[in-house]
This record gives sequence, structure tokens and C-alpha cells, in this order.
Amino acid sequence: MEEHRPDFRDIKSFEEFNRYYWYREELSQICKYLGLEYRCTKKELNHIIEQYFRGNRVEKVLRKRNKNQTEIITLNTSLLECGFSFNQKFRDYFSAVTGVNPFKFNADMATAWRKVKRDNNINFTIQDMIKIYYGESDYAKYDNSACQWNQFLKDFCADEFSNHYSNKLKVAAILWKEVRDSKNKKIYSRGLLKEYSYKIEEYCK
Repeated sequence: MEEHRPDFRDIKSFEEFNRYYWYREELSQICKYLGLEYRCTKKELNHIIEQYFRGNRVEKVLRKRNKNQTEIITLNTSLLECGFSFNQKFRDYFSAVTGVNPFKFNADMATAWRKVKRDNNINFTIQDMIKIYYGESDYAKYDNSACQWNQFLKDFCADEFSNHYSNKLKVAAILWKEVRDSKNKKIYSRGLLKEYSYKIEEYCK
């Protein structure tokens, strides 16, 4: 006896869903009902529904044109193969995936993208980039030491006590080295002048 196909809303897993035959129009209607991309091939619709059951809900799906073919960009798409860029199109896509609006790419994501291009990492996907955004991946981290040093120097020069030194940059560099190599916060405070006065005197003789 043929097993009766349940209503889609009663199906709990992709494995269960995959046991039954679905026409393309049915798949399209299911995707439309779920708020997913529904204007594509049967194979692509099936993939979108599989992603839905896997927890990868993508309400907006980008398309790219390559040699007159249209390819759906999903969470499993390689960054190098989808024309990825830090532009409005991909901001809209990541906003749809994360629910964050407006979406802003962070420094770690920019560092990861540079590494992907440098290493020609064809296996790095949209999903991997989202993990970078949420801090769930150590694939690449932005080195913010340069920014910290710039702020440290700015704060040092703004302190009137720094006027006692003819070579402000050299004194700031001495203090920064001590702060950078310690476990303390990488910020300037006037107390550092007293704490490391012996080093300043030693190097500025």
C-alpha cells in the first residue's frame, strides 16, 4: 500500500520530506509559502528546502549570471565563485540571513576576505563568512594593534605632561612597548610616565 504523503507543514525533517515525490510547482509553492526563493529549477528548489530544514533560512537569494546561466547563491556557495564584494547587494543578503538591518561588515570579515583571495581558498563559503561575523571562527582576525597604537600616541600627546619631552614619539614608543607586551589594557594613562620613568631616562639620555 502506497504511503500517504503528509501536508508539508506536518513534515519534521528533510529526510522525511525527501521520501515523497514533489512536482516543481509544488516545491515552488512551498518555498513561496516559507518566504524563500521560488523562481528557479526543481533541483535548486529542493536544495533551498533542504537548507531550510538544516536551519539555514535565507529569505533573499542572490543570483549571478555566468555564460547565460543563472546560479543561486546559498550559504554553501564559495565566496570566490559568487563575485563576493563588500557592496550593497551582499549587505542586503547578509541582512536577510542574520536579521541584522542595517548590516555592516566588520574588520574580521575584511581580513578573512583578504586571506581567502590570497590563498585562493575556493572552499570558503558564505556560511564561513557568517561564522566570522558572529565570532565563531578563528579563520582570520583583524590585527587592531595599529589602531591601538595610534590612539595611544594621540592620548599621550594630548597629555600636558608629554610637553616635558622633546622627542614625544620616542617616549610614547617606549611606553607603548611596555603596555603592548603586558596583560593590561592597551591604553595610555599618565601613571605610565612615572611607572616607566627609568626606561625613559635610560633611552632618552
